[in-house]
Amino acid sequence: MSNERVDITSGDRTEHLARGLKSIRDGYVIVVPLEHGYVYACDAFSHFAVRAMHVLRGDALGVVAQVIIPTAKTAQGLSRSMRTDVQELTNAFWPGLLSINVKPQVGLAWDLGDSQRLDQISLRVPEEGFVLELMQKSGPLAIAGITNNGLPTLLDVDRYENPGVDVIFDGGHLPAGPRTTVVNVSDDGIELIREGAISRNSLQKASPDNFGATQ
Repeated sequence: MSNERVDITSGDRTEHLARGLKSIRDGYVIVVPLEHGYVYACDAFSHFAVRAMHVLRGDALGVVAQVIIPTAKTAQGLSRSMRTDVQELTNAFWPGLLSINVKPQVGLAWDLGDSQRLDQISLRVPEEGFVLELMQKSGPLAIAGITNNGLPTLLDVDRYENPGVDVIFDGGHLPAGPRTTVVNVSDDGIELIREGAISRNSLQKASPDNFGATQ
């Protein structure tokens, strides 16, 4: 595997995107920048690639990758939980730092790490431009942080190397920032699991029926 490094802050953007798309379609794991850290990414529908990504991280069986998507509309095809109150949140905070845990559509041919036992997926539309452009061609990507076990997020890849990665897309030193806010969607409503970049108060303003009236 090449472990090629591509500087996406300069050069031909079209060529960079084509290189990323080739890696994804060939079933490889790549490194890409998001808002506040670098992550592993691969085709969400490639069982082999997702498993390879988990192996790179040393994940135990059952650990599930998150899925990033290019638009909120994409979520309609992936989840059976995209009712009106959920769409209030996605309309307000996507693209952005909101992750929603929802039920997947029945019959999706993927395995994000749980062999589809959990009946739950985590979706997000990120703000970062390169990845959003890439997903316009590649479709949904499974992602996972390069660091785990509570270690700080990787903000630059100057010294990062891993023979299990096909291409490292270098977007320079990324700004540190808050984690995503995570909500869980169930038949009973929407629950705040982790308050991060988006506050409870902001969620209340967007969806008062689920989070209560604002103060």
